Amino acid sequence: MRYFVRSDKKQARHIAITDAAYQLLAQYGYEGTSMLSIAKAAKASNETLYRWYGDKQGLFTAMVADNAAATQTALTQALKTDAPPLQTLERVAPMLLEMLLGERAILLNRVAAADPTGGLGRAIAAGGRDTVLPMISQLLERAGADREAVEIYMAQLIGDQQIRRVIGVMNVPSADLIKQRCAQAQRVLTLMINDA
Repeated sequence: MRYFVRSDKKQARHIAITDAAYQLLAQYGYEGTSMLSIAKAAKASNETLYRWYGDKQGLFTAMVADNAAATQTALTQALKTDAPPLQTLERVAPMLLEMLLGERAILLNRVAAADPTGGLGRAIAAGGRDTVLPMISQLLERAGADREAVEIYMAQLIGDQQIRRVIGVMNVPSADLIKQRCAQAQRVLTLMINDA
């Protein structure tokens, strides 16, 4: 992956490119969206897209990374400090749910589900769960949680909501629903830690 956009001007171009990509993916799906169509919609050159992202899967991977960035940043900062783990989780869990259940994540998951190669699904796993879950595990180990507690916490927090969103049987959850889900998962986790 060649994705390395950094300057403010390049970041603005990156945002325009990914916004165009999301619009085209929603309309035409992954197979029906080309790098050229994304470049035209973003008013960017096709060469820029290939230079920055390598190929369409590289752009998709960058979009996955963008989507998970706020959660990863919050977890990285918490792991660098002595912040109380459960308080950090209270702050990060709603961000994680909003990211996982938001329109962009659901579109990325729908596109990945339609990819017969499985490459897009692997990109989502690598940029999402495979990155975030170890960070959450590390944070919860500080609070005295074991691996089983981490898995139960994640199941309580996310459950089947993401797949229900992907298949279209659940709307974007309200802020109140996210808050309730996070509080429920936190209560279960606290009980498990206290019983250990």
